[in-house]
Amino acid sequence: MAEEEDIAEKSGRTLMRGVVVEFDFTVVDGSQLLFETARKVLEAKGIDLTLKLEAMHLVGGNYQGGLAELFGVLGKKCDPAATARDLSDAFAKALTASVAGAVTSGFKAFVNALTEKDIKVVIATRADIEAIKPAFAEFDPEKVVLYAEPSMTYGNCKWDAWRRAYSQNGLVDVLTVAVSGSGAGVKAALVAGMGAVAVIHDHVAYQDFGGADFATDVVNAKLADEVLRMLHA
Repeated sequence: MAEEEDIAEKSGRTLMRGVVVEFDFTVVDGSQLLFETARKVLEAKGIDLTLKLEAMHLVGGNYQGGLAELFGVLGKKCDPAATARDLSDAFAKALTASVAGAVTSGFKAFVNALTEKDIKVVIATRADIEAIKPAFAEFDPEKVVLYAEPSMTYGNCKWDAWRRAYSQNGLVDVLTVAVSGSGAGVKAALVAGMGAVAVIHDHVAYQDFGGADFATDVVNAKLADEVLRMLHA
């Protein structure tokens, strides 16, 4: 708490505590959805994407670089830049279609438990923000913010994306917790100076989630309790 008080004193203002939710890979099982989307995109190029190929060449890297590596290993003369754009567009559409169904009673309980304690919730997503707004209409827009993060990283956010998410929403690192759905995402959040909790879906269970303050497989009120504990709220 001393570090938090020191930051507040130097800034001359009361700092808000916050949570950045990597919605696409936590509330939505985005890793599975991304794999299925990538399989369809690559099937058209004569490639049968397996879990092993995905883990070895795509996960954690940018779309274009990972695809270039995959094409090289498989001896495919495909355009990685064009394929990356196709994958990004297809994944965004798939996410947009999945969001409404992911805003469950459990997720609402998670958000409401945080906002009742004046915690700001930033929902970072690659989905179409305008299209998904109705799914979040019941939340106070001053406390629950939809934030567009058009990352081109396969399966997670990089540390600079986490930093943009909190800084552009009036938050600071030591007073913000990241909710991430991948091992790389957890580590990136730690590099960005944030606390981190992990939401581990089956598709990414093999990944290393070391460093997370708490791990779960669902976003609900119990997770909110852990986040509040981390934020001393």
